[in-house]
Amino acid sequence: MNILFIVIAAVGGLLIGVLVASTLIRKSFEKKAERILRDAENEAEVTRKDKILQAKEKFLQLKTEHEKIINEKNNNILKNENRIKQKESLVSQKIEELSRKEKELSTVRENLNNQLDLLNRKQADLEQLQSQQAEKLEVISGLSSLEAKAQLIDMLKSKAQSEAANNIREIIEEARDSANLEAKKIVIKTLQRTAAEHAIENSVSVFNIENDEIKGRIIGREGRNIRALEAAIGVEIIIDDTPDAIIISGFDPVRREIARLSLHQLVTDGRIHPARIEEVVAKTKKQIEQEIVEVGKRTTIDMGVHGMHHELIRLIGKMKYRSSYGQNLLQHSREVANLCATMASELGLNSKLAKRAGLLHDIGKVPDNEPDLPHAILGMNLAEKFKEKPEVCNAIGAHHEEVEMTTLIAPIVQICDAISGARPGARREIVESYINRLKDLEELALSYPGVVKTYAIQAGRELRVIVGADKVTDNEANSLASEISTKIQNEMTYPGQIKITVIRETRAISFAK
Repeated sequence: MNILFIVIAAVGGLLIGVLVASTLIRKSFEKKAERILRDAENEAEVTRKDKILQAKEKFLQLKTEHEKIINEKNNNILKNENRIKQKESLVSQKIEELSRKEKELSTVRENLNNQLDLLNRKQADLEQLQSQQAEKLEVISGLSSLEAKAQLIDMLKSKAQSEAANNIREIIEEARDSANLEAKKIVIKTLQRTAAEHAIENSVSVFNIENDEIKGRIIGREGRNIRALEAAIGVEIIIDDTPDAIIISGFDPVRREIARLSLHQLVTDGRIHPARIEEVVAKTKKQIEQEIVEVGKRTTIDMGVHGMHHELIRLIGKMKYRSSYGQNLLQHSREVANLCATMASELGLNSKLAKRAGLLHDIGKVPDNEPDLPHAILGMNLAEKFKEKPEVCNAIGAHHEEVEMTTLIAPIVQICDAISGARPGARREIVESYINRLKDLEELALSYPGVVKTYAIQAGRELRVIVGADKVTDNEANSLASEISTKIQNEMTYPGQIKITVIRETRAISFAK
C-alpha cells in the first residue's frame, strides 16, 4: 500500500514538474519572441528612417543638378539674346550705311550723266572739226581720205613686215643658240650619269697549267693531240717556253673560249687523245650555246627589257663574244641602251623604248648567217621579223642613216652610238680591219666545193682548210691549195705571206656490240 502510494506520488510529482517546466519554458519562449519582435520592429524603423533620409538626399542632389542645368540654359539663352541684339544693331548700322552710300551713288551717277552729256557734245564738235580738216586736207593734197588711208596702211604694213622679219630672225638665232646649249647640257648630263669601263679585246687567251709536264700530254705523240685540237676548234695553240702557261691565239672570241674550256676539261679529266678531244670540243660548243642564251637572259633582266623574242635574246648573248673595233659589242650595246634611256628621259620621251632600241641597235652584227647587207638594215629586218615595235625597228635601221628616220628615238640611238664609240680608249680601228681581213680570208676558202671548215690562224699568216675525204682526193687537195693561194694573191691585200694548208683525212669507224 505504501509502495503504491509512493509510486502515485512520484508520478504525480513528475507530472507537476513537467507542467511547471513547460509553463516556464513557454513563458521564456514568449519573452524571447517578444524581444525578437521588438528588436525587428526597432531595426525596421531605423532602416525606414535611413531610406527616407537617403531618398531626401538624392532628391536634394537631383534638384540641385536640375537647377544648375536650368541656370546654364538660362545663361546661354541670355548670351544668345545679347548676341542677336548686337547683330541686329550691326545690321541696322550697315543698312543705314548702305542707304547713305546709295544716296551718294545716286549723286555721283547724276554727275556722271551730266559729264557724259558734255563729252557727247564735245565729241560731236570734234568730229565736225575733223570732217572740216579732212575736207581741207583733201583739197590741199589732191587725195581723197580713202586713198590717203590706203597709202598709210601700206606704209604701216611694210614697216610692220620689216620689223617682224627682224624679230623672227633674232628669235630663230636665239632659239638655235639655246637649242645648241640645251643639247650640249643633255649630252653632258647623259655622259656624266652613265659611267663605262673600256678594255680593248685581245686576240689571244692564256690557259694556265700546274706544271710543264701537261704541255707534253697536250702536244701528244708526234703532235697529234695539238693538231686535233687546232683542227676541231680553229685556233692556234702556242706551247713555248713560257712557264705554266699555254697561249690560245685566234681572232674569234667564241673559238678561244671553246679552246680554253676544252683544255680545262681535258687537263682535269687526264684523258687526252684525238677521239676524246673531239668529244670534249663538241660538248663545250653546246655548253657555250647554253651560256650565250643565259647571258642574253641575264642582260635583258639587268637592263629591265622584257617581252623580247627568245631568238633576239640569244643574239644579245652572242654579242658577248663579238667585238666592234676592239670594243666588246655587248658592253657597247648596254652602254648605248643606258645612254638612250637617260637622254630620252631628259627630253621627255619614252625611255623604255629608247633603251630597247639602244640594246638592239647592233644586233645585225651577230646573225647566224651573214648576208651581204649592212648590219643596220640586217638588224632592222631581224627586229621586224621578231615583232618589235616600228619605233625600235626604225631606230635600228637608221642609226647609220641607211634608212630615213621617222621617230625621235632614231636620232637618240645614233647620237648615243657615236658617244659610246667616241669615248677615249673605247675603240681601235686596226683591230676591226684585222678581224675583217681574217673573216674574208676564211670565207674566200670556204667558197670552194668540198671545203668543210676553214680557220685563219697565226694572226692571218696561215689558213687551214679542212676538206671532206669523200669529196676531194689527194691530188685535188694539192690543186685546191694552189687555187686558193692564187685567188688570195689576186683578190686580197695583206702583209707578208700566207701559208695555205689543206687537210684531208680518212676515218674508218665501227662499233663493237
